[in-house]
Amino acid sequence: MAEEVGLDLEELRQLQNIAKRPRVLNLINSEISNLEKLRDSAVSSNAKPKVPVTVPAPVSSSGKPVSSSALNYVTLGTFSWDQDNDKVKMYISLEGVDEDKVQAEFKPMSLDIKIHDVQGKNYRCAIPKLCKEIMPEKCKVLVKPKRIVITMVKSSRGNWLDIHHKEDKIKPSLEKEKDPMAGIMGMMKNLYEDGDEEMKKTIAKAWTDARSGKAADPLKGL
Repeated sequence: MAEEVGLDLEELRQLQNIAKRPRVLNLINSEISNLEKLRDSAVSSNAKPKVPVTVPAPVSSSGKPVSSSALNYVTLGTFSWDQDNDKVKMYISLEGVDEDKVQAEFKPMSLDIKIHDVQGKNYRCAIPKLCKEIMPEKCKVLVKPKRIVITMVKSSRGNWLDIHHKEDKIKPSLEKEKDPMAGIMGMMKNLYEDGDEEMKKTIAKAWTDARSGKAADPLKGL
């Protein structure tokens, strides 16, 4: 795949050298850019996998390391929340929580709260993707006798319709599944319509050769 794209790029650059009209040059440059991205993607997919990096075990606020992978958690999927223009607050009902055994991880678009050793159980409340961005460095967790209050500071003022991110209902693009040659053929049609007489003759010959079997690639010989 990468080799074929490389050959396409080489011939497009040859065509680029003989093109004169600005619109024609823009079309060629655009197709070259698309093929370069396709080539880089193909090269990346064939690259050797990176050696995994060992991540240190998380440390609770008491300074004691906590091995999350070795623990079992009860998911806290039920909570309440409210907001104002600047903050979002979550309320988790849970008694007997030791503040030193609460581990909170805030990121711009997610949160992960782990609560250890509550009457012999570990609990976890995570939102993989929030409605909008927050400022992690300003977020905090407050432990009260019968509940936990999580305060998140919004990156931008305004109202959230939901605490969870709602994906836009856009149909997935099929561009990546298209044959790269389809884009080149469409580009050649545009070049023919906008090109001068010399360009039209060159493209017409390449097209005729491709259809007659003399050239597998319509750009061959340009």
